[in-house]
Amino acid sequence: MHPKGRSSRRTFLALTSGAIAAGGARGPRPGPRADQLAMLGGEKAVGRPMPRPVRFGEPERERLEEMLGQESLLYWKGPQTTLLIERFQGVCPLEYVQTCSSGSAAIHIAVMAAGIGLGDEVITSPVTDIGTVIGVLYQQGVPVFADLLPNSYNLDPEDVARKISPRTKAIIAVHLGGNPCETEALRLLADEHGLILIEDCAQAWGAIDRGKPIGTTGHIACFSLQNSKHVTCGDGGVVASSDDRFGPLLQPLGDKGMPRAGGDGLFHRFAPNYRMSEPQAAVAAGQLTRLDGIASTRSRLGDLLSEEIAGVPGIEPHDVATGSRCVYWFYMFRLRPDAFTCDRREFVRALAAEGVPASAGYIPVPLYGNPIFREHAFFAGRWPVKEMGLTDMDYASVSCPEAEAILGDGVRLVINEAMDEAWIRDVAAAIRKVSAHFSA
Repeated sequence: MHPKGRSSRRTFLALTSGAIAAGGARGPRPGPRADQLAMLGGEKAVGRPMPRPVRFGEPERERLEEMLGQESLLYWKGPQTTLLIERFQGVCPLEYVQTCSSGSAAIHIAVMAAGIGLGDEVITSPVTDIGTVIGVLYQQGVPVFADLLPNSYNLDPEDVARKISPRTKAIIAVHLGGNPCETEALRLLADEHGLILIEDCAQAWGAIDRGKPIGTTGHIACFSLQNSKHVTCGDGGVVASSDDRFGPLLQPLGDKGMPRAGGDGLFHRFAPNYRMSEPQAAVAAGQLTRLDGIASTRSRLGDLLSEEIAGVPGIEPHDVATGSRCVYWFYMFRLRPDAFTCDRREFVRALAAEGVPASAGYIPVPLYGNPIFREHAFFAGRWPVKEMGLTDMDYASVSCPEAEAILGDGVRLVINEAMDEAWIRDVAAAIRKVSAHFSA
């Protein structure tokens, strides 16, 4: 006899052996199914963490070490700024180049050079960073928002044409996500109506616009070197032009109105101090040696993703014009709401569970939907241009239906140069998997 509550080793082995045998008879417990959503217990479609690029290294270190031997860190005639301009012109071959403190500063300089003033209208995209229009507002101009094409997410030239008025002076074309705009059509409109075309290339470093370097179709091109961009120095920008009407103005308008070459020492223009320093220029010059590899890799991977999800019911891939190279600062596809039994939030949650770096939309609302626009509260809660009767613009009544729809049903994905084709194919498999699960 054994004490109560205890069993012999022989009994224990017999019981456990029987249980194992019974389990073997039933077969192994089934594991997660590959076709089941990860958030419901299935296998992840993307089984490894998102690859992240190493952004800085020897090219930047080399420039910074040389910079430390300089007597001055002022941009004017500085060796780092000179090299940055030279390397920039290898990417975007424009004659006049001014480095500056940010992409927003670059656009403000361009707007000043274009002569935008009291009540002048500038047509642009409602889906962009507010930096696209800050300079317009500071010059007491009036941003006019035109609608977008449904899958390129860029300005619709037909709607731009409808928005042109006697007050229109310029168009700012935003190459959103690194995808070239319909710049040829916009340039034709600009030439027909005597307007100035400014290209906002902040997200489009290395893009090709129908066989031409981005920034070379318009009158003035603006680039950002902010930390999230393809190439960066933390914060910085470049503004450039080959038009003799605007190019010579870029330097003084980025430097308090002071012409550093051939001036009389007097101030003939009023402008902010938007200078870039030599340390920033050193990092940016080093970064530009990386640009071709970054741009070509992102382009190839983004195009591959479009190929992989083409034809998936309810999915509209990112649309890139024939002959152009999109550099995918982000990738975005659209969901047709009637094709799925879930909303966008649930779709994105399912993608994230599969290991896909996905988010809903781009910005919360079009620019005109922000309180500062709806309340016309740009300058200490006021808008002098409207108070003076120089515009009848009412942003509370503005609507761009396609732009609003894009923000409502777009799904944004991360593309970066550290990814490979296998990663992209896994992301595409995740999109197909989630789409099939929620198919209506």
